[in-house]
Amino acid sequence: MSSTTIPQKTVLGWVVDVPNEIAQELGVPEGSIAIIHAKDGRLDLEILPPPPNELNESVRQTYEQFKEAFDEMKRLGD
Repeated sequence: MSSTTIPQKTVLGWVVDVPNEIAQELGVPEGSIAIIHAKDGRLDLEILPPPPNELNESVRQTYEQFKEAFDEMKRLGD
């Protein structure tokens, strides 16, 4: 395997990037993420496809539009 990712804990479970080799084996798009849920002594897995390019571009534009406000919020802290 060429990459290793560290699961990130969220409210829903743990989020992990699906390595390209595993995505190919599963027949899911490269860049997909897996959400791992622990319940009743089991691990359940949900695979989400990568966001479409249009969404990535929209987020980038929104970030650029409000960059000064985001920087100020970061400076002020939570």
